[in-house]
Amino acid sequence: METGWLVAVRDFSSHLRSDLRFQAGLTKIESDCTGQSLWPEQRCPQQRGEFREILMYQIRTYFLFLFLMVWGVPLNAQNMSEAQADALFTQLSNWGRWGETDQKGTVNLITPETRIRAARLVQSGNSVSMAHEVLEERTADNFSPYEHRMTSIGSSPGPWSGDFIGVSYHGYAHSHLDALCHRFQFGTMYNGYSEDEVTEEGCAQLSIQAMQDGIFGRGIVMDFPRLRGVDWLENGTAITPEWLDEWESTHGITVGSGDIVLIRTGRWARREALGPWNLAADSAGLHASTVAWFKERDVALIGSDSALDVKPSLVEGYDSPVHALILVALGMPIFDNLDLEAVAAEAVREGRVEFLFTTAPLRVNGGTGSPLNPIATF
Repeated sequence: METGWLVAVRDFSSHLRSDLRFQAGLTKIESDCTGQSLWPEQRCPQQRGEFREILMYQIRTYFLFLFLMVWGVPLNAQNMSEAQADALFTQLSNWGRWGETDQKGTVNLITPETRIRAARLVQSGNSVSMAHEVLEERTADNFSPYEHRMTSIGSSPGPWSGDFIGVSYHGYAHSHLDALCHRFQFGTMYNGYSEDEVTEEGCAQLSIQAMQDGIFGRGIVMDFPRLRGVDWLENGTAITPEWLDEWESTHGITVGSGDIVLIRTGRWARREALGPWNLAADSAGLHASTVAWFKERDVALIGSDSALDVKPSLVEGYDSPVHALILVALGMPIFDNLDLEAVAAEAVREGRVEFLFTTAPLRVNGGTGSPLNPIATF
């Protein structure tokens, strides 16, 4: 039987080739060199120092893997080191899974077959919105309010009314979908695309246009306040893999390939009762250790009623590690700030937590995401 040491040593070469920071560093060095070489220091002596730094990082990460594999140190501890989080990028990477030029990431897991199965979930025909109403006031959780003004009203000449709507939607207030170009890590985006692909003109790669045909699949709402018998999860509560396993066991349902998973923390119920607060500093959400759980089940998209990450993040050196791992390593788009109060209540009335999920982003060329109004149909 192979020991942990033998397994670790056997996997070293593949680990080296797949490490995201290592590969990102090589790509950067190669782009700075005048010649093409697998090992940049052969032709680019001016880059040797940078190359050695990247290689030393890789060696340190590798010995961390040895320690984890042989002694079984869990990665789902509440407090995770920066090195452990860095190692997860390699362990969970989907880079190259759908080709070197892929733009869709895990949206590829939504297929004609999964759409047909999702359509068959419609039984009662009841549908509910999963977007929060637009917020036009500046509050602790809304640093960029929607701007809505009328451009033509009843007293204006002509038989028409019209208005203007504008918003910077990323943040903690507005329901939106993150494109894969929204987040960088180690200077790269999903699938190894350089952060330099994002300019003042927009995202040249991985923009929201990759999802222009919409999202149509099985939606699953995980209502964790209901699981715990409370109205909302307290700020700073970290949802761990054990919570996800418990939810599956309690509901007798297994999350599977192509699913759209929605995490309810009760954020909007808490806001209604206690008022707005700064979610960037303190909010319930997913711990970074859960990302492997979603990768294992081949989830297509994920979302929540906040910004997904628990805050504080409990990961050294990372402000939003779940966003970083899911967007960059997995290539999985994220729905932020959905309003899951109505769909959670409808799930209780219907006696089931799965439904047909439909939505579509605005077709903004080079966009980093899009506001939207997802619909759950039971």
